[in-house]
Amino acid sequence: MKLVPGDAARLRGQSNVQFGKPQMPSRFRLSSLLLVLCLLPGLGQAAGKCERLVATGNPEYPPYLWRDPENPKHLIGANADLLKQIAKELGLKVEVLYTGPWSRAQDEVRTGRVDLIAGAFLTLPRLETMDYVHPAFLETQSVVWVKRDKAFPYTGWDDLRSHLGGTLVKNSFGEAFDRFAKENLKLEEVPSLTQAYQKLLLERTEYVLYERYPGLVLADTLGMADDLVALEPPISSEGLYLTLSHNSACNDPWLRGQLAKKMTELVAAGVPETLLQRNLERWKALQMQPVGTPE
Repeated sequence: MKLVPGDAARLRGQSNVQFGKPQMPSRFRLSSLLLVLCLLPGLGQAAGKCERLVATGNPEYPPYLWRDPENPKHLIGANADLLKQIAKELGLKVEVLYTGPWSRAQDEVRTGRVDLIAGAFLTLPRLETMDYVHPAFLETQSVVWVKRDKAFPYTGWDDLRSHLGGTLVKNSFGEAFDRFAKENLKLEEVPSLTQAYQKLLLERTEYVLYERYPGLVLADTLGMADDLVALEPPISSEGLYLTLSHNSACNDPWLRGQLAKKMTELVAAGVPETLLQRNLERWKALQMQPVGTPE
């Protein structure tokens, strides 16, 4: 029980009744009791549900998420639009902020400085620090990207053992592949996909692990699409989820329940796929504009 200034003295005064000291008037005792009850968790009127949420995510993830050229402090894309639609229907405000590379974005949510990740795979380490909002709102495949003229025979995970690969810091490709990679693969981690692709083209690595759709979109944006190719089959196919930090001040049963309810409704209506296609066109249109890369 959290006490405000003066409560401790009032409680001491109440305990003195047991030892024969002058008793307080009954009306005063009743008022003090009501005050104490209101301070107990679950009793009395709540201070009100959290009305503002802050989210973040992978900033190199078009058409799911990317930095807004007009306001680089914010992220835009299909995931951001979906979260904003849910928040609007719940009467909440949400900002989807750029908090740095994907590894730092995850740390910001883990510590509770940011409430939500707008799109993440389900992994055991994240389950220890975040609640997942079910169902997943989109499925995405992760693939092995190679330099087109340096492709090697590949039929599955085992064929990666003898090659040096690249990936993003703290990136995940599903629990099963992550465990296999940790035990069997040699992977160099970098902060951004742009750096990973550059190392691949310079032949400092032999492959890059990343998702098919955003990997292709970013390769095209960087002018690398003709130099890169994705090997088949995919290494994994995983669902994208909203995740809510255990340390978020907004994480309560009401919010978790409402997020899950709205997500179920929107997924059933096909809203995430519609937003994905809309943002793919949005991304393409932005690439045709002479907009500089945000700092």
